[in-house]
Amino acid sequence: MTTYPDTLLFIDGVWRPASGGRTIPVVNPATAQPIGSVAWADRADLDAALAAADRSFPAWSATSSYDRAKLMRRAADLLRERVDEIAVMMTMEQGKPVSQSRVETLAGADIIEWFAGEAQRAYGQVIPSRAPDVLQITLKKPVGPVAAFTPWNFPINQVVRKLSAAIAAGCTIIVKAPEETPASPAALIRAFADAGIPAGVINLVYGVPAEISEYLIPHPVIRKISFTGSTPVGKQLAALAGAHMKRATMELGGHAPIIVAEDADLDLAVDLMVANKFRNAGQVCVSPTRFLVQERIADAFTERFTAGAKAIRVGNGLDAGVDMGPLANDRRIPALESLISDAVEQGAQLKTGGRRFGNEGWFFEPTVLADVPLSARIMSEEPFGPVAVVNRFGDLGEAITEANRLPYGLAAYAFTQSSATATRLGNEIEAGMLSINHLGLALPEVHFGGLKDSGHGTEGGSEALQAYLDTRLVTRKG
Repeated sequence: MTTYPDTLLFIDGVWRPASGGRTIPVVNPATAQPIGSVAWADRADLDAALAAADRSFPAWSATSSYDRAKLMRRAADLLRERVDEIAVMMTMEQGKPVSQSRVETLAGADIIEWFAGEAQRAYGQVIPSRAPDVLQITLKKPVGPVAAFTPWNFPINQVVRKLSAAIAAGCTIIVKAPEETPASPAALIRAFADAGIPAGVINLVYGVPAEISEYLIPHPVIRKISFTGSTPVGKQLAALAGAHMKRATMELGGHAPIIVAEDADLDLAVDLMVANKFRNAGQVCVSPTRFLVQERIADAFTERFTAGAKAIRVGNGLDAGVDMGPLANDRRIPALESLISDAVEQGAQLKTGGRRFGNEGWFFEPTVLADVPLSARIMSEEPFGPVAVVNRFGDLGEAITEANRLPYGLAAYAFTQSSATATRLGNEIEAGMLSINHLGLALPEVHFGGLKDSGHGTEGGSEALQAYLDTRLVTRKG
């Protein structure tokens, strides 16, 4: 594939341009050149999507979970068949290496299949009654039409969790996907359309994020929202949802700590964390950022980690052998430069990187900062880019205090060969997800969500479907 498709809206089963004819350019971050366009929805398009989601909800919610699951599995199969084409589109619009785009697309198919199975396990209860002639049961019913808002860093992954949970539960959905990376989410939804999803069950729009969210969230048709993005925006949308008594799932920002104890397998910790830190150019909500390394091994870890960062091959994601592509947009470059210069001015050591490079595109060097004071902004502000901070600690309590210092609580990582240390970290680290001695996050079957300012709710595991279901009590005598 050498061309990039223009992306249309998908409303009531039809791919269509915006009613006002407006479009938004799509830019390849590796070249900073426009490669296509995406339709820009206006109020009339949103009203059409709302009407479609509302009209199709009764029939879809009444469709058996068995039939919903069959359709979802067909969509997953189509996604796998089309992975090579979709991966190239994703890399062209988002920048990550095409190998990572393939992994994301195939993981999306796994997520669809997981929720297809969960559709058939939305159990209610039979509750023992106080009288022999009384029956007490709870039923699980889909909450209603859903509005989902997704970011550009994982164009399929962020959509597929919300979409799969909603339709598995029997809800209809309006997806507001990212304008920067529109073609790959459209390809995901095309797989559902080609699998036979009824018209109106899934609707896809693009446009000005604030205008769309401020119209959809208060609208009486919408009964639930799901948002992935920054903490400040998430708080605004959660407040808007709360004002209208709408259920909300929020997966927000993080600033993930990594505790490397002195008994850790140093080779394992370095190899896993270099790959994970610079995956997707660090533009990952669960990206490891604050490395807290015990004093005895701090110098060795820093040296090896820095060498690993220097070895990262940066370039166009479509080229063979590339480990890290460009940043997805030019906004991140001055933001990263500002955080790095502030840290250095306050005494941090710049071990490698720290600069934009290349004559085209939005490429940034893999960067390592060491011995960064807590007063530096990067110790409190999520860099959301290829920048790692390596600091040292004395005893474990000191590391736990620093790990929990920020209001974020999304992901955390640790390396230790002590079961006592691992148990203590599991009990005391304030994060929705903690992965010890391996990378075990974001599988379809495990919890995916944060604490504190990193949001609430889960988009993975057995609890994820519950956010899309109402619990209703039915009690009958005789």
